[in-house]
Amino acid sequence: MIKKPTNELMDALNQCSSASEYINKAQDYLIDSTISDYLNQLLDEKALKKSTVIKNSELNEIYGYQIFSGKRMPSRDKLISISFGMNLSLDETQALLKYAGFAPLYPKQKRDSLLIWGKNHQFSIYQINELLYTENEDTL
Repeated sequence: MIKKPTNELMDALNQCSSASEYINKAQDYLIDSTISDYLNQLLDEKALKKSTVIKNSELNEIYGYQIFSGKRMPSRDKLISISFGMNLSLDETQALLKYAGFAPLYPKQKRDSLLIWGKNHQFSIYQINELLYTENEDTL
């Protein structure tokens, strides 16, 4: 997938007379890999080990490896946990969530605002779960 700003793709989509016209024109810009491919790409880019990320994400080891191998589709919370385990920035986390088809973190929701705050302050998974628990929100 070649990167192109979303707003440019939206403009192109709005100007097309049919969906198939847009698909044909924008083929190179559409997501063409799985979430596990994307996660493994992030591992490579950041020179991280799966085992370390899974441990730092507080995921069950078997389940974590199944996510990275593509055998399991992670939930939004599991992806957020992985983003903490990978120490992704807020922008990288938002991109990961969008790539997987989930809503990005939304600051008007209490729980999401806590997650954003933790991201911006480089919290570990342990610290963010403690904050969520203290604020009577579901932990990751």
